[in-house]
Amino acid sequence: MTIYSLYIFDRHCNCVYYQDWHRAKRPKPAGEGGGILPAVAHAISPQTHYTDPSVQTAFASPRNTLSSTSGVVVAVNNEPASPLPGLLQMPAPQQPAVSQQPTSELPFDEEAKLVYGVILSLRNMIKKLSGRDEQFVNYRTSTYKLHLYETLSGYKFVMLSDHNTDSLRFVLRQIYTGPFLEYVVRNPLVSMNSRERGIDNEYFRASTDRLIRGLSVFP
Repeated sequence: MTIYSLYIFDRHCNCVYYQDWHRAKRPKPAGEGGGILPAVAHAISPQTHYTDPSVQTAFASPRNTLSSTSGVVVAVNNEPASPLPGLLQMPAPQQPAVSQQPTSELPFDEEAKLVYGVILSLRNMIKKLSGRDEQFVNYRTSTYKLHLYETLSGYKFVMLSDHNTDSLRFVLRQIYTGPFLEYVVRNPLVSMNSRERGIDNEYFRASTDRLIRGLSVFP
């Protein structure tokens, strides 16, 4: 049994927080204009690159051989020096290949929309079939199990785990009553009704990680 990932959605249906642990494929970063708020997670936020052509750094050109701050020569030629005749040339050491974790095929913005869409559809179906007093708390497939805890303020805590895991709704409630209230709700620097930024608070992330890793279902 293991835990894969955690999503938090706000009352505006936006994914405001994401964290994962034993995920086989790391999430693919969201594209520009994908609808994902910044500061949801470093791994999935849109990557923005700004380049000012008027600013020249010390290493902008291969011919720039002088550091502007220290005056130290960092290069003297564009090409490597030719070896002296008669000297034995040793082959350059080969760098070990670095294995990269496979990436999910879906960008994270589409993945978050699918997760929220499944929750919304199943919750509405249960209320129509079983009455408004019935609650949707989890569902299971052959490969994973989804757990849901919804607060009175409209925040939805969603966790994906192994399909053999028991209900983790109490864990989601612990995250809400513990780290979330302590480092997000009571934090005056975090806006609770903002559509412009997520809640990637480092104290909240570290506290949530410590709570999850302390569970018996976490290997």
